[in-house]
Order: sequence, then C-alpha cells, then structure tokens
Amino acid sequence: MKKKIALALSSGGARGLAHIGAIEALESRGYEISSIAGCSMGALIGGMYAAGKLPEVKQWMFKLDRRKVLSLVDFSLSLNHLVKGNRVMDALKEVVPDVNIEDLPIPYTAVATDWNSGREVIFSKGSLYNAIRASISIPLFFNPVRCKEMLLVDGGLVNALPLNRVARRTDDLLVGINVSTHDYRGELLMQHFVEKKLLGKSMPVAIMNRVLTHLEGLNVNYVTLLMRTIAIMLEQNTRQQIKLSHPDIVVQAPMKRYGTLDFDKAEAISQIGERKTLKAIDHYEQTHQSLWQQFLSLNR
Repeated sequence: MKKKIALALSSGGARGLAHIGAIEALESRGYEISSIAGCSMGALIGGMYAAGKLPEVKQWMFKLDRRKVLSLVDFSLSLNHLVKGNRVMDALKEVVPDVNIEDLPIPYTAVATDWNSGREVIFSKGSLYNAIRASISIPLFFNPVRCKEMLLVDGGLVNALPLNRVARRTDDLLVGINVSTHDYRGELLMQHFVEKKLLGKSMPVAIMNRVLTHLEGLNVNYVTLLMRTIAIMLEQNTRQQIKLSHPDIVVQAPMKRYGTLDFDKAEAISQIGERKTLKAIDHYEQTHQSLWQQFLSLNR
C-alpha cells in the first residue's frame, strides 16, 4: 500500500516551481498525496495537482522563456499595483479549465489574506482560479482581489506554509515543502520592468518604463527593503507554523540564485525541489527504520 500524505506547499514566487519536482519526488518514492493545501505559488501548483493536470502545467511552464513570461504580464498604471494579473490566469485556463474546489478528486485548500482586517482567508470551495488568484496577489505587485468587504492579497502574509489547513486524516503523514527560506531579491522587480527591449513599445509600457527608469536609482532600495521585510515575516511565521504543527517531513529548499520572477528557469528550479525532497525522504525513512530497529531490539 502507498504511504498517504497530507501536503502543504509554501509561497515563494517562481521558486514555488520547486513544488513540481517535490511532488514528483514524493510520488516516485511511493507516497500518495491524499490532500493538499497551498499558499501563493504553492496554491497554484497544488491546485493544478489537485485538478489532475500538473503534467500539462509542467509542460507549459517548462517552455516559458523570458519573452513569453513578460508577454503574460499585463501592466497597470494603478497606484496600488503594477500588474493586473488577468493575462496569466487566462493563459492557465487554456491549459486547465476552471473547476469548483469541492469537485476536485482530492481535498484542496488555498490561503489568502484580507488586507483590511489582517485575517487569514481560507478557500475550500468555489472557483479554483478565484482561490488561486487571491492567494498569489503579492502586495503592490498584483492587483488585489475584491470579495465583498474584503481586499484579498497574498496568503503568505499570514500563513506562508499552511500545515494547519490541509485536510489530514488520522494515518496521513504531514509533509511541508518550504521554498521561502531565502533572501528576497526585490531589485529583480525593477530589473525585469526596465528591460525595455523585452517589454515592447505599447503606450502603458512606455509610460511605465519612463517612470521606473526615472526612479530606478532612488526606489530600488525601497523595493528591496519591502521585499526583504516580507521575507523576514514569511520566515518567522513559517518557523512558528512548523513548531505548532509538528510535520513528519519538512523539505527546506532555499534558492538564493533565483528570484520572484524567474519563471523562465522553471526546469532548473523544479529539479532543486526534486533533489531536496528526495534527500528529506531518505532522512525520514532512515531515521524511522533506525528507531524501529531499536524498538525491536528492546522488546526481544
């Protein structure tokens, strides 16, 4: 019989592509994912897996180069966000049609944050893409999602590794994949936006380039400071969640070489997730085999 696990996937921007390799590593070693919860990019990858479409999404993402990535960025001139976020959702829907969460073959939960109240918002029913879109809304980058009186942003602000939100059954192992243990390189936001040759010559883009080029020397430090502040917050609440939830396996996959927007490095990032997960599985299995042998020797 396969060993069943309840799986929690962390936030992490493009680094969350490591979740693809992590899932493949778990399955290759005979583990069956019986439920899944995710935050931000973890919500996206987890949702695609829960829908049974991760291979298709993997194939699509592995083909992305920087030009294709930037073609999915629908810039906005709003004062509270830089990107609308509709274009990438529409592209994903062409690969994986929307579905209600309650109709997925395995239990799935996504986590977002209500900007107004600061409270965690949990999605366990309704549109899969509405849940993902709310969970990935990085403050100041993606357009927040309005839902009744709430203004929803990235779930990482309150629960970056939602170990306590996965629908775990009694005998399930609790496994967490954390790709947020790193320094956020906030300056990459500026770097990607000011590469004019790749962004094209549309009027909104031209205006954005003029603004960002003018502010580049001044504001890159503020952006870096903001992203580093978020990184510290994610790290602390993730550590706290691990202490409270006592997972059986935690995969720590720091990736200082890759930034929030490095979606054109999907294959390399996924491979890191696979290697780190296989190493964590080996450690877990060796430790428990040793403990079992000690138990048997004491009871002879």
